Amino acid sequence: MGFTANVCNFFYDAKTMSWDVILTILNLVGKKRRIGNVTPEGHPGYGGHWPEFRPPQETDSRCSCPGLNALANHGIISRSGRGISFIDLDRHVRATYNISSTLSSFVPHYAARMLKKSFNNDTFDLEELDVHNGIEHDASLLRLDAAFQPDQSTKHVPYIEELLSSASGKDKDGNDVVTVKDLSKLLGKRRAVSRAVNKEFTLKPFHKLFGCANASLLLSTMGGRVNDLHTFLLNEQLPEGWESRVRQSHGLTLVNFNKLALTIEVGVREKDWAQVAQEAAEHQGTTPV
Repeated sequence: MGFTANVCNFFYDAKTMSWDVILTILNLVGKKRRIGNVTPEGHPGYGGHWPEFRPPQETDSRCSCPGLNALANHGIISRSGRGISFIDLDRHVRATYNISSTLSSFVPHYAARMLKKSFNNDTFDLEELDVHNGIEHDASLLRLDAAFQPDQSTKHVPYIEELLSSASGKDKDGNDVVTVKDLSKLLGKRRAVSRAVNKEFTLKPFHKLFGCANASLLLSTMGGRVNDLHTFLLNEQLPEGWESRVRQSHGLTLVNFNKLALTIEVGVREKDWAQVAQEAAEHQGTTPV
């Protein structure tokens, strides 16, 4: 990356972070969006009516992110998952999940840099996002490590079912919900077992936080509700009648996104799973459990 690009990226990041702090403050003093009106009028999903869900075809492109795959499965972005502009991704992620303009822009910008593409002019296929140790990483909540499953669009159903069954909380309506502690606990297990069975295991601090950040979206946008997560994670589908649980007028900001991710990370106890990891390595050799 050239000097000019580095300078431009620096000023973009500084501007984005500064504006994000302002949006976070405005969220504190502003009114929340009314239930039933979180998705903007005129955007797919307004009033909880999502476009038709169609599972991906064999030639379609998908990635390790269920949120992006769901957008493609509903035709909110290209159903094929190919030829997607970074600008369109920014716009549709923001409106569908009620993500702040700063967060919804920052992630596609990061992806464009990772792929050495222009945010403003280029397009990408979803599968391109799964560059190992770019955004995709080992010890995922929902996927086998890339060493065992190179196609990271492939869901590992046992992991998802374990996540759903781990829910220890209840919301005010009595629905089962996944909590921060549940996510911290499972991430600790994933890291310990992957480290033990995957000879190619890597997990830098950045990717630890990225994994926690991904997990935090299950709490913020989906409210941790097991019924919704079942449809969202297993089918990569937006439930009929669903809308983002983020109700702040300016959406989920980078500040609050990272705050929740750090809370999850602080609770991760990989050492608590040392015995499980050892048994997995002895029992499975180099195959994860």
